Amino acid sequence: MELGNLTGLLWGLLAIPIVVFYLVKTRLRRVPVPTVMFWDQVFEEKRPRAIWQRLRHLVSLLVQLLFLALVVGALCDPSPPWQKREARRIVLVVDVSASMGATDVAPTRFARAQADGRNLIASMREWDEMAIVEAGSTARVACGLTSHQRSLRRALDGLRVAEAPGELPEAVRLARRVLGDHPGARLIVLSDGCFPGADALADAGDIEWSGIGGPADNVAITRFQARRSLLDPIGYQILVEVTNFGRRPVACRLEFELDDDLVDVVPLELEPGRPWTKVIEQTAIRGGRLIAQLDVDDALPVDNRAVALLPERKRQPVVLVSEGNVFLEGVFRASSIIDLTVSTRAPERLPAGSIAVFHRRVPTALPPGNVLVIDPIDACDLWNVGEALESPIVTEQDADSPLMTHVRLDNLLMPGARKLDFTAEHRALASSVGGEPIYAAIERPEGNVLVLSADLSQGDLPLRTAFPIMMTNAVAWFQGVQGELREAVAAGSTVEVDLGPLAMAASAGDPAVAPLVLRAPDGSVRPVPASLGTTTIGPLDRCGVWTIERREPGGAGRQEADGPTLQLACNLTSPDESDLRSAPERTPRAEARVAGAWVRPMWFYLVAGALIVSALEWLLYQRRWIS
Repeated sequence: MELGNLTGLLWGLLAIPIVVFYLVKTRLRRVPVPTVMFWDQVFEEKRPRAIWQRLRHLVSLLVQLLFLALVVGALCDPSPPWQKREARRIVLVVDVSASMGATDVAPTRFARAQADGRNLIASMREWDEMAIVEAGSTARVACGLTSHQRSLRRALDGLRVAEAPGELPEAVRLARRVLGDHPGARLIVLSDGCFPGADALADAGDIEWSGIGGPADNVAITRFQARRSLLDPIGYQILVEVTNFGRRPVACRLEFELDDDLVDVVPLELEPGRPWTKVIEQTAIRGGRLIAQLDVDDALPVDNRAVALLPERKRQPVVLVSEGNVFLEGVFRASSIIDLTVSTRAPERLPAGSIAVFHRRVPTALPPGNVLVIDPIDACDLWNVGEALESPIVTEQDADSPLMTHVRLDNLLMPGARKLDFTAEHRALASSVGGEPIYAAIERPEGNVLVLSADLSQGDLPLRTAFPIMMTNAVAWFQGVQGELREAVAAGSTVEVDLGPLAMAASAGDPAVAPLVLRAPDGSVRPVPASLGTTTIGPLDRCGVWTIERREPGGAGRQEADGPTLQLACNLTSPDESDLRSAPERTPRAEARVAGAWVRPMWFYLVAGALIVSALEWLLYQRRWIS
């Protein structure tokens, strides 16, 4: 037996005054009475005797000495040698992946795992150690090795379910490193097993698997993206995939909303195990948050909703300088994103961000900015105009250029087309039989230029569908947009983003520039490293829209003037997390939940014994068995 506090033995000296006070003669009080006749008889019965005759109530003395011995033993903090030999080092791996939010186990699988974890903590003995490892989108030690149960419970209660896949195999490897080669090592996993390789991990010899939940039906949105159309300037396309991870067919509805406005409702008939995929076409000038919502009651709500960011189509000002052409005016007026201004003379100054369209008459020096020239008859600083082409038939076109997307000009006659001798570097988009460019693009620092050498009043180009597509592609090329796709990322992933000059200004320590923060969909805020223009953020473990924005140095809030610098849509699109049928049907091992013998330290039981002895003495005294 080892004593943790040898000075506690000094309290045993209290036995001396206990024995002395027991043997000392009691001084009788003097009290005047009317007669001593009755008191003489009492005096004869209580006459002082010899010391050995005073031990007739030895039980009382022994009870008091036993109480003192138990208290002194508790103060010495004894520990038997077998306690150290049987000390356990336990690492509890808690799965906090998205599937642990399933409600097939009331209230959730994760809440059940927390309850089991608290039972395991309560079963610890004083000489046992435990650590808690969180198996979320990244594996981390939530609480290091300790015997303090309150710290362990606080760490366990502080865990939250992530809306992302978990890295449970990595968490198990981390737990094994924490355990080391301790002889009493125990690795306990609390998980539902909805991840690849769950069966192999559960069958590992050094793991005590505590299964949470069982196979359950679920319907999930497993893919969701949105982008602007390549053809329609205000159109957009939605790619959506819904999978029924259940055993029976499911009838439900899929609803689409754009910034809280209902866009479409699609009824679904989903067969078990078969994904339903569709591309949906819609139109809208404005952009915003596009939300898909499944109207279904299943075990996992988080994968019934997905979000995508739809880029906004800004209205484009176009200044048309022409003496009149019904086809050219009509193609621009037909576009809902173009603000057209028609003039017979070139303005002295073009509005900022506008596109200048010159029909036939061209200024000597093209103005800065984006310029489109149709059927030029005048020379300028970028080309000289020659004679009319003999065979203005298009025989070659640049199919790789975004300007020619969905445009077919093969064997199309372009009457009135003139030969252009370019003085600047250009790219031919469509050429005639002799290789002369009929449609060409010129990139310059002050703005891009497109030139089409064709007389719209002679040929049938304006009557073909290729013409409005060409003009739409031209406007999109000038704007720098080509079917913009702001890809929604998978939950749990890390993303590399380019913060641009804002991050550079923040990294330069400019006091006028507020720091950048990453705001999660639940409102929590994380700092963003802004030492470089490009940085990595994540893991994104919440579904919704993540925003990089500026915040006041004191953290009081965001600067509304700056607004968000970047937004990222994040969705749970992991079939492994949504497929709740993959949970291995196992019952927890008994030894993982049964508390060991002698859970408390020995001083606890000694104190308890002292309290029992004190209660026993009181009972004997009340029964007049001792005095």
